[in-house]
Amino acid sequence: MSFIYTPENQKKADAYIKQYPKGRQASAVLPLLDLAQRQSGGWLPQPVLEAVAEMLDMPFIKVLEVASFYTMFNLKPVGTYHLQICGTTPCWLKGAEDLKKACEHHLKIKTGETTKDQKFTLSEVECLGACINAPVMQINDDYYENLSEASVAELLKNLPSKGSSNA
Repeated sequence: MSFIYTPENQKKADAYIKQYPKGRQASAVLPLLDLAQRQSGGWLPQPVLEAVAEMLDMPFIKVLEVASFYTMFNLKPVGTYHLQICGTTPCWLKGAEDLKKACEHHLKIKTGETTKDQKFTLSEVECLGACINAPVMQINDDYYENLSEASVAELLKNLPSKGSSNA
């Protein structure tokens, strides 16, 4: 398996790289990985990481370090809906653990798993940056704040049944 950006995404990638001075193109690694993940169905297989490394003239291991450090990048496939519950102290104090348990109960999976129909993946992440409105959950690119077990159950029930929001 190999990876190349679509023509449209290649133009975007080139534009990101051009934002950095000569010799500093590696600074474009975050936007290039994000772009590649969206094109790859929500995750970054090894050939994608290798292509980004080659494009930026970076060692593969450096790209892997970036991709494995940030929770916004997925190194294994995720469901159509990637549910990420913040587990840091403010969210935890305001009930994030209860939200996680509610999701596990509703979806019949454990944190870190994907439903059999590949529709939902449940993850716990560190700080989604909305502590004032804890507890917080991100579903694909959308944030949901001030959640309760009831509001999470309602939210999951009302997600569209078809289509992918992570591409």
